[in-house]
Amino acid sequence: MTDTTAYLHWNTDPILLHLGPLQLHWYGLLFVAGLLLGFQVMQRIFKREGKDPELLDPLLVYLIVGIVVGARLAHCLIYEPDYYLSHPLEILAVWKGGLASHGGVLGAILALWLYCRKYRLPFLWLFARLAVPLFLLAGFIRIGNFFNSEILGRAASLPWAVVFERYDQHPRHPVMLYEALGYFAIFGIGCWLYRRWDPEKFTWLYPGIALILGFSLRFVLEVFKMRQADYATGALLMGQWLSLPFILLGVAVLLWGYQNYRKSRE
Repeated sequence: MTDTTAYLHWNTDPILLHLGPLQLHWYGLLFVAGLLLGFQVMQRIFKREGKDPELLDPLLVYLIVGIVVGARLAHCLIYEPDYYLSHPLEILAVWKGGLASHGGVLGAILALWLYCRKYRLPFLWLFARLAVPLFLLAGFIRIGNFFNSEILGRAASLPWAVVFERYDQHPRHPVMLYEALGYFAIFGIGCWLYRRWDPEKFTWLYPGIALILGFSLRFVLEVFKMRQADYATGALLMGQWLSLPFILLGVAVLLWGYQNYRKSRE
């Protein structure tokens, strides 16, 4: 039997505060913190480029709805379709947990497109800039997953392995923290490129770069995660199959953007 005394044992209550019938969860607190910090980043971007910061208030609503609806539907229909198709009302029970980031990205893109149509803003311009703080939010969400002891890694004997006591007594990869660190690094890259490049270059090139970096990270880290869908077949895991189209889309968008940027400089 594996001696687990040398590893960090994680058994933190996912509920931070009990306020009568209400409960404040660490996950919700971190989600809101990521949104607020991302909102501050977008405010600075809008002011720097002469856009009205008041346009961000409706954008925040569009994104919250798009991310939550997209992530919930993807989780229910991709990872547990048999259960949720048999219990369709359970799809509405978002508070019970179960959000898939691939669906959240699709929901965010659709919400952004609808928002740009209504408020007459260039979609690619806004997508490029919004991609910067979205990685900050993604990092906070993964820390929230750590507090919930969910999206667990495979068993490991590494010094930094964690025993998630709410699940079992085996030391595991804290893969959600790997992912959080990766997203924070991509956020830093996005900030650096935004300051280094001229606005037109950033608009044309960063959307593809963001898709490639974000989903390549997901593709690699799926190897360290516990299997999330039993019906995934072939050489790739379900999360990798879902990430691959986004990576290919990112490559196509980057090549297309590079060609258009070169033409604009001629």
